[in-house]
Amino acid sequence: MNRAIVYIHGRGGSSKEAAHYRSIFKGCDVIGLDYTAQSPWEAEREFPSLFDSACRGYKSVEIIANSIGAFFVMCALPDKEIEKAYLISPVVDMEKLITEMMAWANVTEDELYKQKEIQTDFGEVLSWEYLCYVKEHPVVWTIPTHILYGERDNLTSYETISNFANRINATLTVMENGEHWFHTEEQMEFLDNWMRRFA
Repeated sequence: MNRAIVYIHGRGGSSKEAAHYRSIFKGCDVIGLDYTAQSPWEAEREFPSLFDSACRGYKSVEIIANSIGAFFVMCALPDKEIEKAYLISPVVDMEKLITEMMAWANVTEDELYKQKEIQTDFGEVLSWEYLCYVKEHPVVWTIPTHILYGERDNLTSYETISNFANRINATLTVMENGEHWFHTEEQMEFLDNWMRRFA
């Protein structure tokens, strides 16, 4: 095998999800990245060595990354030799997402600065450290990329994903009535067909 496909799951996901993509990438080794990082700075420490270990000996490497996993990849692996990236519902503007969650929780930047961490009613922990980090480390991504986006994604607006796709010169495919989490039979069929088109 000369070609590796590395899969990076989203939050609550598993490296075992990589098995789904083996039928699409026949003749390739599809490898799930088993990581523990919960923040971009942890990903920057953990991902490069995991990636190097998984990809050793391959002539060509492509990645599939989901949601927050895509954000971590763009933070941690921008300088790696990756031929192509398939990003599914990627988080592409973490600063905007955090400030939107602050608005949902009625939390000001001053309050977050003073308290450092605030638990929200919708299950997310707002972190001053995280907000400062993403402000100081904007995503720089130049790898050829295909993006799949659900029209009803509740984390990223169409405007945000469209602006990002234009900025990095990526293709953008939108599934009508698709959600952030592609999981129904119809959504997975759409995802598979999208991926086969660019594989």
